[in-house]
Amino acid sequence: MVDTKSSFRPPSLVGTTLEEHILLGMRGAPGATGDFASLLNALSLAVRIINARVRAAGLAGVFGYTGETNVHGEQVQKLDEYANEVLCTVIERSGRCAVIASEELAEARMCNPDGNYMVAFDPLDGSSNIDVNVSIGTIFSIFRAPEGVVSTTSLLRPGRELIAAGYAVYGSSTTIVLSTGQGVHEFTLDPSAGEFFLSRPNLRCPTRGKTYSINEGNFASWSKGIQRWSQFVKSEDKALGLPMGHRYVGSLVADAHRTLLKGGIFAYPADRKNAEGKLRLLYEAQPMAFLMEQAGGLATDGVRDILDIVPTDPHAKVPLILGSHDDVKVYKEFAAGSPT
Repeated sequence: MVDTKSSFRPPSLVGTTLEEHILLGMRGAPGATGDFASLLNALSLAVRIINARVRAAGLAGVFGYTGETNVHGEQVQKLDEYANEVLCTVIERSGRCAVIASEELAEARMCNPDGNYMVAFDPLDGSSNIDVNVSIGTIFSIFRAPEGVVSTTSLLRPGRELIAAGYAVYGSSTTIVLSTGQGVHEFTLDPSAGEFFLSRPNLRCPTRGKTYSINEGNFASWSKGIQRWSQFVKSEDKALGLPMGHRYVGSLVADAHRTLLKGGIFAYPADRKNAEGKLRLLYEAQPMAFLMEQAGGLATDGVRDILDIVPTDPHAKVPLILGSHDDVKVYKEFAAGSPT
């Protein structure tokens, strides 16, 4: 007789569409509504539209700059502008969102005052790499709108209050990495079907990794503690798994994605030029920290957990260090001046 209980194996969820995954996750979840699924589907649509333009960028004549600068004083790429317009339009038309904030908008923008959610996004992260065909991406985070009056300042809240975050990578394949607070899952776009399918469920960041990611060109501007950490990870000590290999793309999405999958550490610390850090807390650091913690890793500014920091404005900056639990702990010890 076959022991059906011991031989039963639940069916694999790999191949589930993104929409199906969202609906499955909503079943029995307190406060879950169709509005949330609709908003996530709208973001998925925006990613597919942006992906189509990125793939044809050279043929469509959208390489290069627009000639304008954004609120950060950075030159705006043509694809930056396009991606921002797509996301703003798709999210606003969904009718589910009360407030949006974007790297390319000087101020947060009110959408539907009756919307249940608020979204912050970096429409095209790593855009300085567009012209050289290096992986770029889109980063987004979602808060629930507060009850009562909602304003553009309602988005200024700690990352602990996020209900979802994710990013898209436009690389050798187009993927969305998403968490709704129930683990981290990767979905890959099938161009022939026009759908995102679950390709890697329940991603976990290894406890330790073999690579570190940092712009070593800024070494002279770092604090002594961070300089000592940089020297430490390059030192010879097989028992500690040293030296670590150096991998740095210069695109947060690409560097953080590799770190999430393979472990190690990504660091963009403060320096003499950027005393408050360079990456934006609301729509870069918070969503990446949310995903990393959901996958078992850590994210810090060197002292505080990123998810505990409250933005003072939509474009507030912060140092960002994230990755494998043990590797980030070692970094914090050096940064504090007391390495073990």
